Amino acid sequence: MRKNKGFFALSNVVLVIVSLLAVIPFWLLIMASFTSEASAVKDGYRLIPKEFSISAYSFLMSKIGLFGRGYLITIAATVIGVVAGILITMAFSYMISRPGLPLRGFFNFFVVFTMLFNGGLVATYIIYTQVFHIKNTLFAYIVPSLLTNAFYIMMVRNYMTSSIPGELYESAKLDGASEFTIFFKIVFPLCKPIIATVGLMVAVAYWNDWQNGMYYIDDQNLYGIQNILNAISSSSKFLMAGGNTSSVPTETARMAAAVLAILPILIVYPFFQDYFVKGITLGAVKG
Repeated sequence: MRKNKGFFALSNVVLVIVSLLAVIPFWLLIMASFTSEASAVKDGYRLIPKEFSISAYSFLMSKIGLFGRGYLITIAATVIGVVAGILITMAFSYMISRPGLPLRGFFNFFVVFTMLFNGGLVATYIIYTQVFHIKNTLFAYIVPSLLTNAFYIMMVRNYMTSSIPGELYESAKLDGASEFTIFFKIVFPLCKPIIATVGLMVAVAYWNDWQNGMYYIDDQNLYGIQNILNAISSSSKFLMAGGNTSSVPTETARMAAAVLAILPILIVYPFFQDYFVKGITLGAVKG
């Protein structure tokens, strides 16, 4: 018992330290966004602002057209991408989870193969821009790379295999249910934890994505929130267009923009936490 108590005490100390290491950067980011520009330049960023100021947020509100448009584009891409991604992932996973599927082994191999190899960035860029013509469109944020991936498919397949008994499929078949009926009225309701898990992963991937915008978007009017943040981080001149450059809080505005970018995910995550843990646990069971 003494050894166990010592182990638990050490574990708690380690977990507290790890938690602090995870929380402190966010706290520092938030406090930096509420620091005056002069203090940030002179004294650096502190856990408690030396000079409290909301000038960075006031400046960003003056650019509400830029950030509002960026938010709308990112929200639209995230919502459409999550819905489409869940449907594609669920459908493919359901297909390869059924033992009677012809060529089931080939399709499983096909999924695993994509985890190891891809066509490369140049070939992918040429296909998407020259064949599918998605450059400077909303589809540039939705289609490339993020709709689904092999990890999501294998995780959902394992969940279906381990959590939904085969007898349930047989019973539905005896009652005359079609594959579509089984899929939408039986499998979908029973897969809520894994759907929430995959949906959250896909949503975070879409919300945080800036690479698709960098590759396929060169019109600043079509920038999503992450591309705006990337442009601000790369060059403070991005915020100076059409204004007095001496009054632009470039350092603190970057921090405030980062806070606004991560805020929606921080708000949404707690509502999916229980589903997320359950989905990850059951989806990791070997099928």
